[in-house]
Amino acid sequence: MAEAIRMPLLSDTMKEGVIAEWHKKVGDTVKSDDVIADVETDKATMEVMPYVDGTLLYIGVEKGKAAKVNDIIAIIGKPGEDYKSLLETPAAQASQPVQQSAPQPTPEAQPQPSKVEAPPQPAPQQPAEAPQSQPVNEADDRIKASPLAKKIAQEKGVDIQQIKGSGDNGRIIKRDIDTYKASAPQSLKSATQPTITAEEGYTDIPNSQMRKVIAQRLSDSKFAAPHFYLRMTINMDTAIAARKAINDVSPIKISFNDFIIKACAMALRLHPQVNSSWMGDFIRRNHHIHIGTAVAIEDGLIVPVIKFADQKSLAQIAEEATTLIDKARNKKLQPPEFTGNTFTLSNLGMMDIDEFTAIINPPDSCILAIGKIAPAAVAENNQVVIRNQMKLTLSCDHRTVDGATGSRFMQTLKQYLENPIVMFV
Repeated sequence: MAEAIRMPLLSDTMKEGVIAEWHKKVGDTVKSDDVIADVETDKATMEVMPYVDGTLLYIGVEKGKAAKVNDIIAIIGKPGEDYKSLLETPAAQASQPVQQSAPQPTPEAQPQPSKVEAPPQPAPQQPAEAPQSQPVNEADDRIKASPLAKKIAQEKGVDIQQIKGSGDNGRIIKRDIDTYKASAPQSLKSATQPTITAEEGYTDIPNSQMRKVIAQRLSDSKFAAPHFYLRMTINMDTAIAARKAINDVSPIKISFNDFIIKACAMALRLHPQVNSSWMGDFIRRNHHIHIGTAVAIEDGLIVPVIKFADQKSLAQIAEEATTLIDKARNKKLQPPEFTGNTFTLSNLGMMDIDEFTAIINPPDSCILAIGKIAPAAVAENNQVVIRNQMKLTLSCDHRTVDGATGSRFMQTLKQYLENPIVMFV
């Protein structure tokens, strides 16, 4: 009997998937463990297997098109078998045209910028010449001005002959000097203005599955969770020395981000209120510590998760983080590798960002934004010294974490980062 292959639910936020590639065509023989298609979700590109043996009788969604979760994307059965009844059942909607929610431009039809030509600019007109003010002279051609006005005009560098007096008989007085504004040079006023020939334009970029989900989830988080922010400056001198000493002997290179993951995990163990989730009618305080790290990829952001980070060594964290980040950038993460986070880091230090605030990544209660490490002048023992500093900003959901709770977590995190040896005791 023919079997319908439906769009699987490949992540907890997935509503539809885009067929990135078909590896089989109608008429091909397939086995249960064959990969018949690649599906692009909001998180990654995943492989789809039929889990039945037979012949591929029908493909319901073309490459590059989208299908909702549980829609029929293919049918497998015996050669020549009638499968039309599967398409007519209410649950199967493959016979309906699948709306392409994120169309991908083909080489033959790239999105072209829409241009609106600017209206022609009228030719600039030459302004009429301003009439020259005639100096007010007495019969003996002397300027009629008060001594004070003459003195002020000389100090200001004003040509008193260009001023029309407002005193008796056209006499120039102090007020005339104070209110006088020199005319712009005639050569500047009559200069020809350039003609603007620019065109307005834009390009519409279709939203990918990932971008649509990022927009929805972060909008929900920002407008539903009451955010507040705690900022702290960390002295990283000792951490820099410790990292260098470790990397001199360790076959696995440790990054500053690995240090911060380890420090956060240990601080969360001491402050479990921060390792929680708002569940509506109750607060879930997680006993496990799974730390996600936001990774920028071409389509947006994805958060690979290091599970049980508090129980792992720095070397284990570094090795796992490197593997997960590489898989994330190649869209090869599997659902267990990007779900289950209880706390998240967002690090833009490598992008030369001093500090920033991050939006909480649901279902977490907090996210830590990490800036760059940079030398700065600080006062110590009444002396100015140079210290390598890093700025951290903790975004907190006020429904689960109060200011004092978040502050105590940050104090503990500061102790671990400024004295890394404490993490190994």
